[in-house]
Amino acid sequence: MTLTLILGIFIGAVLGLTGAGGAILSVPALVFSLGWSMQQAAPVALVAVAIGAGIGTIEGLRQGLVRYKAALLMAAAGTLLTPLGIRLAQVLPQTWLLVLFAMVMLLSAARQLQMKSMESDDAIAPRKAGWINPETGRFHWNWPTASLLGSIGALTGFLAGLLGVGGAFVMVPLLQRFTNISMHGVVATALMVTALISAGGVVSALRHGAVLPFEITAAFAGAIALGMVGGRLLSRHVAGPQVRIGFAAILVVVATSMLIKALD
Repeated sequence: MTLTLILGIFIGAVLGLTGAGGAILSVPALVFSLGWSMQQAAPVALVAVAIGAGIGTIEGLRQGLVRYKAALLMAAAGTLLTPLGIRLAQVLPQTWLLVLFAMVMLLSAARQLQMKSMESDDAIAPRKAGWINPETGRFHWNWPTASLLGSIGALTGFLAGLLGVGGAFVMVPLLQRFTNISMHGVVATALMVTALISAGGVVSALRHGAVLPFEITAAFAGAIALGMVGGRLLSRHVAGPQVRIGFAAILVVVATSMLIKALD
């Protein structure tokens, strides 16, 4: 239990430093520290992810960075697909889930290394599918924009149910690629979607028979929240590129460990 709490604080700190990363480490932390299966760890991880992302969302809303209409649309679409991911996770073999999760972590690590600097993503790009009007500061809403955001949310929700992850590793690059939201806005919006979809995933998991050990769930979620606050304070003094490289290295190490565990 002590190891689980330490890992929770560490994960929260990484979440605070990266803005929208770190939560992907929650499932591996529970699997390795408690000896749980992926199916056991996923709903507990979603509780912790929802709380951690919720803290980040409050900060983003306070700073006016969250595109809340887009976030609500993505979360609504994601919530519809989360039960499908949960049902699939219940029938897939443990080995397959471990391998799939490891692959997701490696892809996330690659994205961290390729991420552009936050200052370079603020340019206006009207040709992108999701375009924010520079005069109003709001999305130009049409069917392509709604379809784009709904699809991103649906994919995020499916992965949340399947793997117990927040999905920011999916949302952030897609929002960067297909919209002209600033990087700060992308992260803040992704955190709100993550919080809402994760909370919905917990409800859906409980309806499908998942069990949440109260003491462990509360302690792990509290540890992540504590680490999140510390990470946000530390982020003011640590360079972004260094954080991304370090986070990518952690993901590679954990992913490798999961692959070894899957092949045992």
